[in-house]
Amino acid sequence: MPHEIALFGVYMPSLTLLFLATLAVGWALDRLVAWFGLYRHAWHPTLLRMSLFTCLYGLLALYIYR
Repeated sequence: MPHEIALFGVYMPSLTLLFLATLAVGWALDRLVAWFGLYRHAWHPTLLRMSLFTCLYGLLALYIYR
């Protein structure tokens, strides 16, 4: 994957597009976890959401840039 992508004449790092993809996947995963009611088992649901997003972002970045 190239390190920069031209989007409407603006060069953006490819990690920005990866960030947007992770937002979509993270949102879907968040809705799924909320639908099953698993957040009631979490000590701090917001911290769980942030850590899931961070893990997803890291996994996708490692998958693309390995």
